[in-house]
Amino acid sequence: MASGTSISTYGRDAFSAGSVLREKGSNKVSLIIPAANEEHTIRAVVEQMLVHRATGLIDEIIVVDDGSTDDTATQASVDGVRVHSLAQRVGKGGAMAAGVEASCGDLLVFLDGDVWGSIDHYLPSLVGPLLLESSTQLVKGFYDRPLGDMPHGGGRVTALAAQPILRLLFPELSGMRQPLAGETAIRRSALDKVGFASGYQVELALLIDVGEVFGPSAIAEVDLGIRVHRNRPLSELSPMATEVLRVALERRGLLEH
Repeated sequence: MASGTSISTYGRDAFSAGSVLREKGSNKVSLIIPAANEEHTIRAVVEQMLVHRATGLIDEIIVVDDGSTDDTATQASVDGVRVHSLAQRVGKGGAMAAGVEASCGDLLVFLDGDVWGSIDHYLPSLVGPLLLESSTQLVKGFYDRPLGDMPHGGGRVTALAAQPILRLLFPELSGMRQPLAGETAIRRSALDKVGFASGYQVELALLIDVGEVFGPSAIAEVDLGIRVHRNRPLSELSPMATEVLRVALERRGLLEH
């Protein structure tokens, strides 16, 4: 573990599935995957998590189908996975909230459903800091994000909006490498105090709110290696950046809700 700021940072190999399972004790862990039109990736994501369901590292896997118009729900419906289908699209924040309401865990892990490749190590890496340190309330993953054939360059909203916003408005959180990461773990008791923002605001709002209520030292980040997913066109990224800026300005009191 390294700590250049009050936010603790854990390396890629800090947590193995076996070591985290030994520390789990009586804690219940729920994995929640919000998904909207992710028929091409969701099955591979959930199948990689089933090994942790089998060992008891996680107690349940819930996929929240956020009003998908494709085959997401069917692709996610494998043994050991519970699919919670929403009749209409509520956005990422609403889907995450629906998953929490349907879950039983006191430790909650969120993964995105649009990721390619090997990600089975994500789960123990995200849960590990919560079990290792009782004062840790929120864990965010960080990673390299390829863009096309380039090994770096993904995460454009993070680089061009979220990180500059944190540097200017929330400098105590400015060291976060991936403030918008969908790979997140949090204690239910902490979430009960901060709640969820709507839509694409959810990730940055959760980070800011936990930092405000519990202090930056209650936040940890962990290296997940490489994250490969569908890179969105600029026409979709601009509304995301707008929502990220909006929630930061609201939290700083510079814009009315």
